[in-house]
Amino acid sequence: MNSTKITGAQAVLEALVAEEVNTIFGYPGGAIMPIYDALYDYADSVNHILVRHEQGAIHAAQGYARVSGKTGVVFATSGPGATNLITGLADALIDSTPVVCITGQVASHLLGTDAFQETDVIGISMPVTKWNCQVTKASEIPAAVAKAFYIAQSGRPGPVLIDITKDAQFEMMAFQYEKCTQIRSYQPKPELPIPAIEAASIVLNQAKKPLMLIGQGIMLSNAENELLQFAEKSGIPVASTLLGLGAFPNNHPLYVGFLGMHGDYAPNIKTNECDVLLAVGMRFDDRVTGDVSRYAKQASVIHIDIDASELNKIIKADVAVHADAKQALEKLTALVTKKEHLAWLQEFAAAKAMELYTLANTKKIMPSDELKMDEVVALLSELTQGEAVIVTDVGQHQMMAARYYQYNQTKSNVTSGGLGTMGFALPAAIGAKLGAPDKQVIAIIGDGGFQMTLQELGTILQSKMAVKIVILNNKFLGMVRQWQQLFFEKRYSFTEMVSPDFVALAKSYSIEAQKVEERTALKASLEQMLNHEGAYLLEVAVAKEENVFPMVPTGASVSEIRLV
Repeated sequence: MNSTKITGAQAVLEALVAEEVNTIFGYPGGAIMPIYDALYDYADSVNHILVRHEQGAIHAAQGYARVSGKTGVVFATSGPGATNLITGLADALIDSTPVVCITGQVASHLLGTDAFQETDVIGISMPVTKWNCQVTKASEIPAAVAKAFYIAQSGRPGPVLIDITKDAQFEMMAFQYEKCTQIRSYQPKPELPIPAIEAASIVLNQAKKPLMLIGQGIMLSNAENELLQFAEKSGIPVASTLLGLGAFPNNHPLYVGFLGMHGDYAPNIKTNECDVLLAVGMRFDDRVTGDVSRYAKQASVIHIDIDASELNKIIKADVAVHADAKQALEKLTALVTKKEHLAWLQEFAAAKAMELYTLANTKKIMPSDELKMDEVVALLSELTQGEAVIVTDVGQHQMMAARYYQYNQTKSNVTSGGLGTMGFALPAAIGAKLGAPDKQVIAIIGDGGFQMTLQELGTILQSKMAVKIVILNNKFLGMVRQWQQLFFEKRYSFTEMVSPDFVALAKSYSIEAQKVEERTALKASLEQMLNHEGAYLLEVAVAKEENVFPMVPTGASVSEIRLV
């Protein structure tokens, strides 16, 4: 390959093109200006989305990555531009989202001098990235970018950051690019451990009451079909974590519900009644396990995960399988006996019926004229037939969306799981729409979370994104208020919110909007939003003191899940 002399800034763009990047989220500034100048000449091949805040850029990149299966790319300048990425990096790391962030930095001779807008972004970002590096010479850029993409998207995905000094961006270099396919001592995809898989199959074939817990690892390894084949052959009931929603169709007869603190009653209590617990691509988060000392003690635990550090970290596995979920399930399917667990499934159905009955009776004591979050989400699910991409923020609305939207498509649930980042949904929905342009993308947001990143309405305006926004406005920081009601004697300390006129705010950004307060107008309002060609904001006034149940109180066992 003949080498060509170009600047380091041009090398960044050429490397991204070589990695088939066609979408970048970013915000320009002094230290990254040479890269933005080079970007000017790539307008035909690279779509740059100008966000209104760097946190918006990385959340948008996360949304893009989650629905497209590609790696999100972010540009930011030095100092505050780079530090504004930290929340998103932490979010992407814990939720295993592949993102490559490229930050500008002051010139190399100024490093360590407290120059204008200089921060030690490498030191700051080290705990919240899968890998990071600083580049001070143009010649280092191609290899750094290639390595970044390989690390971000291989094995358990995650965010990486490359910090490039300004002089390296100006420096001339002979450009050559070679994709990275391996790194010494880094083995992202382990060899399939056949003995462990065989041991797992023996345990499963002897099981009378098995339960399968699935996480986002199913989607990250593209194992949806393998999961379906395994479940249908083994007859094992399937329950999902928050981030696993959509990996297995919610309308499948073997699907038994959503796990966790605000998950469904049946899979939570049956976790402590099953004889074999098969966990695939999930990490036994504390919101799933409750009190670990009383979690599935009666069960033989089989844990399959691509990240060896997750095995035996929280829950000790009787059979630990360090493997890619797709490969493991394919092999396991061949080894398990075809079965039906009809009586066991009937126990789940009975528990679900109890939950529905109890929740219905609870609602009877609430004012009937007030719209409820669950009915809004359930109607939205019905109108979209469970085929939209739902992007949620963090709080009560997030749990309601997880509980009452029927996720029948893979990669259709985008939310901040491990970090619980308020303000995530609006920018993430922008990225999700770019990652899945042919799908209906709906952001369901609380009035609190919306106001953390509402400036990204400007990004929707400028980029003409057909994102649909549903604000469930209960005039409270709802989840915190619920805890204050249940555990702090209704001492509502600084959780009641006074908000702006959301409809007027949206219209000031040329986004169509309306507010609905009456049940009789809800369906028509949702249909109008869904049928509108461009972006749309629908504010729904919901009950101020509605709670999310079931609920596993902090420190309780999953068996102690409360229905009221």
